[in-house]
Amino acid sequence: MTNPDDLLPEGLEDRLPGQAEPITRAMRASLDVLSSHGYDRVRPPLVEFEKSLAGRMDGVTPRRMFRFVDPASLRTLALRSDITPQIGRISATGMADVPRPLRLAYCGETAVIRADQLEPARERLQLGAELIGADTVAAASEIVALAVQALSAAGLTGISVDFTLPDLVDTLAEKALPLPAGARDAVRRELDTKDAGGLKAAGGEAYLPLLYATGPFPEALEKLRAIDAGGALATRIAGLEEIAGRIGDTARITLDPTERHGFEYQSWFGFTLYAEGVRGAIGRGGTYLIKGSEEPATGFSLYVDQMAGGGSQYVKPDTLYLPLGHDRDAAARLRAIGWRTIAQLSESEDAKALGCTHILAGAEPEAL
Repeated sequence: MTNPDDLLPEGLEDRLPGQAEPITRAMRASLDVLSSHGYDRVRPPLVEFEKSLAGRMDGVTPRRMFRFVDPASLRTLALRSDITPQIGRISATGMADVPRPLRLAYCGETAVIRADQLEPARERLQLGAELIGADTVAAASEIVALAVQALSAAGLTGISVDFTLPDLVDTLAEKALPLPAGARDAVRRELDTKDAGGLKAAGGEAYLPLLYATGPFPEALEKLRAIDAGGALATRIAGLEEIAGRIGDTARITLDPTERHGFEYQSWFGFTLYAEGVRGAIGRGGTYLIKGSEEPATGFSLYVDQMAGGGSQYVKPDTLYLPLGHDRDAAARLRAIGWRTIAQLSESEDAKALGCTHILAGAEPEAL
């Protein structure tokens, strides 16, 4: 019978060898891709002052964070729920004088107090890249292409990228499709829920065509182009086309211009990543502004735990059993060329039960 004290809280779980190893391999492969493109890795702390974590990005709320009082400073600390604000702090402080554009990569654990139905995990291994000092089409193109390449390197297939325009309502409401400031939140909400009746009731009847400008990229973009009253979206449409051109056939591209779930702080461009065999979104990214330094940036975050679930199935590697009194020089030579070894500790051990496939016979492996 399981001891209740040994149960884990809802939304948290152990990762046993068959799960932990694929996660580690996916993390390494993705970080190698980021490094090869000039992104330098940083490692911010797991805990920071609450105000710092909540003050760098619009839409980042402390209500999702685990908070407690620091006995040393008597100030409120918070466990990070997202690493991106920390990268913003690093770029604005310790790396403020480094030439731009600044390319940074990271990987670390995050946690939230409460998850939702779409994303039930309360702890995640977040990996990402941030391009600080640029939110141009060129920067967005590099970031999206890099995210796709990182997923491919981790073994994922059937990759799909869904574009969105987080500030679309504000852009159109200024002139092309005027809305009073008080009505904008209601229109955004009804667009989020794809509710045509609610959209009309909220005074956003002119925004109805946006509900149907979704789907495969070429067709959805043409529908969006037809909405472009007075050229209000001309530059964004051109930007989306350029980004899609950079991706080419490395991923399937779709468009949902009013999608806002998960885009709390993005500005003119956002994207969500999906892959075959993975349930739900595997990552998100886009353009944003770092508060305090008021510096533009573009980046993405990947959820490595989910990435590992969509890669190739983990196969435990061949393992070499090293009997008592074995040739240590031979064992070192074999490890250097890729063998995994387990050394015998007692006479009672069963090599096969320990997962070994070979035994060291003299100086060479021999199948068990």
